[in-house]
Amino acid sequence: MTRISTRPYSFRDSEMLRQAGIHPVLARVYSARGLKHQQELASELSALIPPSELLHINAAASFLADAIAAQKKLVIVADYDCDGATACAVGLRGLRILGARVDYIVPNRFEYGYGLTPEIVMLTVQEKSPDIIVTVDNGIASIEGVAKAKELGIEVVVTDHHLPGDNLPNARVIVNPNQPYCNFPSKNLAGVGVMFYVLLALRAEMRQRGIFTPQTQPKLDSLLDLVALGTVADVVKLDANNRILVAQGLKRMREGRMHAGVAALFRIAGREARRASAFDLGFAIGPRLNAAGRLQDMSLGIECLCTDDEGRAWAIANQLNEINLQRREIEADMQDSALNLLDDFNPEDSATLCVFDPSWHAGVIGIVASRLKEKFYRPSITFAPGSDGTIKGSGRSIPGFHLRDALDLVSKQAPSLIEKFGGHAMAAGLTLRADAFEAFCLAFESVGKAWLTPNQLERVVETDGALEDAYYSTQFIALMEQQVWGQGFAAPVFCDEFRIVNQRVLKDKHLKLMLEKNGQQYDAIWFGHNEALAEHANVAFRLDANEYNGVTKVQLLIEHAESV
Repeated sequence: MTRISTRPYSFRDSEMLRQAGIHPVLARVYSARGLKHQQELASELSALIPPSELLHINAAASFLADAIAAQKKLVIVADYDCDGATACAVGLRGLRILGARVDYIVPNRFEYGYGLTPEIVMLTVQEKSPDIIVTVDNGIASIEGVAKAKELGIEVVVTDHHLPGDNLPNARVIVNPNQPYCNFPSKNLAGVGVMFYVLLALRAEMRQRGIFTPQTQPKLDSLLDLVALGTVADVVKLDANNRILVAQGLKRMREGRMHAGVAALFRIAGREARRASAFDLGFAIGPRLNAAGRLQDMSLGIECLCTDDEGRAWAIANQLNEINLQRREIEADMQDSALNLLDDFNPEDSATLCVFDPSWHAGVIGIVASRLKEKFYRPSITFAPGSDGTIKGSGRSIPGFHLRDALDLVSKQAPSLIEKFGGHAMAAGLTLRADAFEAFCLAFESVGKAWLTPNQLERVVETDGALEDAYYSTQFIALMEQQVWGQGFAAPVFCDEFRIVNQRVLKDKHLKLMLEKNGQQYDAIWFGHNEALAEHANVAFRLDANEYNGVTKVQLLIEHAESV
């Protein structure tokens, strides 16, 4: 079941925002998202939370400054998703402009799995001969890997944002807003955001040592296009601090001041960087970068972000685009087979969904889990074969069900089931023995049944209520496009009753409509829906500026509709 609801908002807060000069509709929208003061919309870098509020960041800065002064060799151990790739590129570029000798290695997910494992430490030693390892977007769970590095005389700096387990690795220093006793106000920094903060602190430390002055210090804001890309692609909550990082990165993109690889990815995706939005980063640029880590080797993606040669960047962007097309084909096949396997699945009888197929590709299961979660609105985990008799799972969740905590509870209640796991509230990964699949499904379902209420298992399309007639305009759409919307700060969805003037199905799967309200008619489309509506309907929609034959008109993108 899906129902439409209207978000409550504080009229008082909305009025205060309006009186501060915010557009009246946006004032209402912001209030519904919990904003009270205009300052929470600040997008200048000076409004960022200071790096000093991150636990141990000054120790990390001091240690890295000493390492640079001694010309020690640093090696970044990256992760194979978009956040890991951008964090690696930010670390490489930032450390180099601060004078470091630095290289990187990124594990192939199919050979080595995730994180700083003892095997990755050995590979790093063989290939890169590091004095110091710096992890980005991983490391908080790498207890054995850090121990192996220490045994070999290599110091480890962990920079991560994932939730820690019961024990922390014995690293030289850990910077992670989610580690115990860290009072950093934003727990939502992505891995790339943590690395950017480390660089800010390192530059401040080097300034204090007299290596730079405020006039001679390198500019780190040149890295913000990469920070914005990784932050949006990792689907972390866009709280006030993350919105600043993303807004600044988008500003640089719109002004054409981005790295060659980012510009090339915009071009190959057919998107205009001068109109860059968080949507572009999440749905066009990020997936092309992610495809390398899913199907091949993320070093290709990292090279794309690290080269300053426009020709090389364009060549790699083309390769990434090809890999992404492959990924889409594999995903479509896997989705079809998943739906066949779930032919008898009745969401009303289940709180969770787990599915395994021995033919599936381990690099794509996360996307398939996401699609199944959208279709059935249940926490969903898809599994593919791993190595040595294991299967690897990737899960996506719904609001109100903390996926990593659920896996933690399963592992405590049945310690022999899960070999390893990690992640966030909304996304997590795990490894099981293949023969433990059925038992895991039952254990996971029992947690779902205990934690989720019938209301939570009902899909709700949250809207911002009716939109006044005057704002069905391309000018208002342009104003909305200038804002940073995303995870935890949803773009506006409006809702109203319309008369259906006419409707037809396009390509057997999309409903094209003409809607009427107060004598005004609007084009509308409901993608992926082909059932006709009654003459009057309550419609939840986004506003879109549709350009056709040089004419731009307002179009309604329907999220959901109910006949009335």
